[in-house]
Amino acid sequence: QLQLVESGGGVVQPGGSLRLSCTTSGLALDYYAIGWFRQAPGKEREGLLCIDSSGNSENYDDSVKGRFSISRDNAKNTIYLQMNSLKPEDTAVYYCGMTWSSCSRYRSHFTSWGQGAQVTVSS
Repeated sequence: QLQLVESGGGVVQPGGSLRLSCTTSGLALDYYAIGWFRQAPGKEREGLLCIDSSGNSENYDDSVKGRFSISRDNAKNTIYLQMNSLKPEDTAVYYCGMTWSSCSRYRSHFTSWGQGAQVTVSS
């Protein structure tokens, strides 16, 4: 059974950086795509970035372009979300999700999820 576990969340000041990790177990990372989503209080879960099994990435949110990046380390079965120049509006619970199909910005395309990691950007 595939499991995903996020880590690396926390509280950071505006302008700071955090790196989230999504570690998978149960199946090698080579076979599926992983997306990062976030959900702020009272809002829908929105797709941010996705990376496929070949390492090709897509960015779906203009508000994070140039600040957030996604990468993967297949040997460690881990996908990373590097977040720089963080803003208070980036405060949310961040989730990684797995899809057997190609990358997508739509939550419905993902079949497995981690438990989420809280990121709070505040001075």
